[in-house]
Amino acid sequence: MKHVLSGIFAAALALSASAVQAQDKPPLKIGGILDMSSLYADITGPGSETAAKMAVEDFGGEVLGRKIQVLAADHQNKADLSANIARDMLDNQGVEMIYDVAASATALAAGEIAKARNKIIMFNGPGSIRLTNEACGPYTIHYVFDTYGQANVTGLAAVKSGLDTWYFLTADYAFGQDLEKDTSAVVTKTGGKVLGSVRHPLNTSDFSSFLLQAQASKAKVIGLANAGGDTVNAIKQAAEFGITKGGQKVSPLLAFVTDIDSIGLETAQGLLLAEAFYWDLNDDTRAFSKRFQERMKPPTSAQAGVYSSVTHYLKAVKAAGTTDAATVMKVMKETPINDFFAKNGKIREDGRMLHDMYLFEVKKPSESKGRWDDYKLLATVPGSEAFQSLEQSRCPLVKK
Repeated sequence: MKHVLSGIFAAALALSASAVQAQDKPPLKIGGILDMSSLYADITGPGSETAAKMAVEDFGGEVLGRKIQVLAADHQNKADLSANIARDMLDNQGVEMIYDVAASATALAAGEIAKARNKIIMFNGPGSIRLTNEACGPYTIHYVFDTYGQANVTGLAAVKSGLDTWYFLTADYAFGQDLEKDTSAVVTKTGGKVLGSVRHPLNTSDFSSFLLQAQASKAKVIGLANAGGDTVNAIKQAAEFGITKGGQKVSPLLAFVTDIDSIGLETAQGLLLAEAFYWDLNDDTRAFSKRFQERMKPPTSAQAGVYSSVTHYLKAVKAAGTTDAATVMKVMKETPINDFFAKNGKIREDGRMLHDMYLFEVKKPSESKGRWDDYKLLATVPGSEAFQSLEQSRCPLVKK
């Protein structure tokens, strides 16, 4: 009996020793730099933080004997603040990987900080093509969408359907400028014409003067090279001014299901838009979205991308047996991504995660079965056709 008890006691001691050892290991911290309170908060914000936490919970909460901690900070759409947060996370808080970084100017700023410190940064909310071109880095991943892909999927479909003259309302910062430039290139290459453009400040409440200029151009399409609250306000005000009744079509070049919900189907019906993900696409997307919606609204493509990218990162850390950025990136680039977000997704040498994109049309109110039933699928575009090719890349890492 003594021997049995001493054996149990020894086993208990060994268990408690390994538990203490695990506690001694510092947590693995991942940090989100998000818009928590302004025009992109619905697209990313608290929903992106929730998606990252869900990914960690589903992974088991720890890796390599280290607890995983999810941090989040509000960049308030200020590039300098985003850079400061990234610096603080990486230098002082021990963060190993940064996720999301909603908005392009803020992403470009944080990206430079991460690059200088050889740390992994995964972009889900920002769109600027510069992130995989001039601003690419060995530890940078652009996961969900970009201005080239959005322009290619939406612009191409519109021009092919006869909507061949365009005028742009453009948010006056990196993302808007790149989206206008990339869509203009698609329009002209496909035989259409760009009749002009007007720049508006970020987070504009009154679009009347910009919309009147667009209306006066008599362009068939008013292309909205903006996002979030700016897109919502522009579409609502275009309807109030009767612009769409006059025959002009408003095309949001980046819109999310949360935007369509804010606008309402009565006003948004018929809009063409490109998305990387939709909650009601298939059984896998519905299963994840149901769990997500128990905590939040249905996920946007950016939020779904956060879950997928954080999971991919944690799997790579486990497989690599280390958090060393170069080793983890090698595993991430070698491992295909197969989940509810992407089928046979692949991270290229320029950091672009290649996956299918989808062209949707917003349903009429009579076609919708209820709130959030907003899209009908028109086309699935393979990633190799939707995104910029490596031959066109301006990323210094791409060997040509």
